[in-house]
Amino acid sequence: MKPIEPDHSWHRLIATARRAPVETLAAAPYGFATRIAALAMAADRPGRSLFERFALRAVGVASFLALASVCANFSVLTAEADEENILIGDDPVALLLGPIE
Repeated sequence: MKPIEPDHSWHRLIATARRAPVETLAAAPYGFATRIAALAMAADRPGRSLFERFALRAVGVASFLALASVCANFSVLTAEADEENILIGDDPVALLLGPIE
């Protein structure tokens, strides 16, 4: 009995692989995409989560509260600044810290 040479086995494997027929990719059968799309659309959706149920309501409430706060403070937003608090050319740091002697 002759010893098995690893190189000889490798070369035999390569030669066999080269002789194997090349398979072409087959196209999907006619109507396959339509059937899959119909099955996907017909699938029942699981129950909606609690978060999903209240998410749009929470957005509506938050928008209402934001609009209400802007309306309540509109006079403050449009009022002109007091002349004694903000003077053009004053140093803002000096206004905050007070006079340094």
